[in-house]
Amino acid sequence: MLAIIGATGMLGQPVAHQLIWAGNAVRIIARNVAEAKSLFPHVEVVPGDLRNPDSLVQALQGVDTVYLSLSVRQTEKRTDFHTETDGLRNLLTAATQAGVTRIAYLSSLVMRYQGMNGFRWWVFEVKHEAVQLIKASGLRYSIFYPSCFMESINTVQRMGRFILVLGRSPVRPWYIAAHDYGKQVARALKQASDNQEYVIQGPEALTQHEAAERFVRAYSGSPVKVLTSPLFFLKMGSAFSTQANYGWHIGKALNSYPEQFEAEKAWADLGKPQTTIDQFAADQ
Repeated sequence: MLAIIGATGMLGQPVAHQLIWAGNAVRIIARNVAEAKSLFPHVEVVPGDLRNPDSLVQALQGVDTVYLSLSVRQTEKRTDFHTETDGLRNLLTAATQAGVTRIAYLSSLVMRYQGMNGFRWWVFEVKHEAVQLIKASGLRYSIFYPSCFMESINTVQRMGRFILVLGRSPVRPWYIAAHDYGKQVARALKQASDNQEYVIQGPEALTQHEAAERFVRAYSGSPVKVLTSPLFFLKMGSAFSTQANYGWHIGKALNSYPEQFEAEKAWADLGKPQTTIDQFAADQ
């Protein structure tokens, strides 16, 4: 039995569908059971909350592997409850009690920018700590470090009829579609025996502007345009707005992390992603 926490999110949904289509016996653990059932009407859905360890022990009965799709909200503060550390500790304790043998976790590639050029951000501290907690848990693990997701272009970066790009950078992330990543996760978990770590990257490297412009040209919905906003504006507002502070830090990291191709092992073991930005946009 494979349990999923975070299945209703932007990245959780396509991965959950791929895990289901791969033939896994899936159980979705959710705080909002009604919402999860509406999205996955033919899958078992049970209540569970990362803030409540007792609820997790019950939800994890009979589960071998737990896939986690967690995140730090843009409005979250350093002193808040963080699902990727506070909630993860509760989950690992409950998983051990329930007899779970493997934790699969969606991490981040750009978090490696932490410490480069004097850059420090508490959100990346959370993400690094999550990896350390999983590795120290005594459970087997599968950890995925993805590049930029194509889904962020039409959600996180979407502002009405504009696709917002923060600053200009020559850095070329290897954009990946979440459903391609989901296929890789399904293959990884099917063949998993020992611990696994994979860098996840898509079929081609593009600057953020190249990706946004190609998305705009191929987008099947109402016409949209690329809007470039200097990072300086967000930095000015970061002292007054939690969301602006988040935007400045993630924009700085994405514009500065010197991403190189590292997905040879993932492609060899799990298959090469096929979806291009153009194909992704045309399907939206």
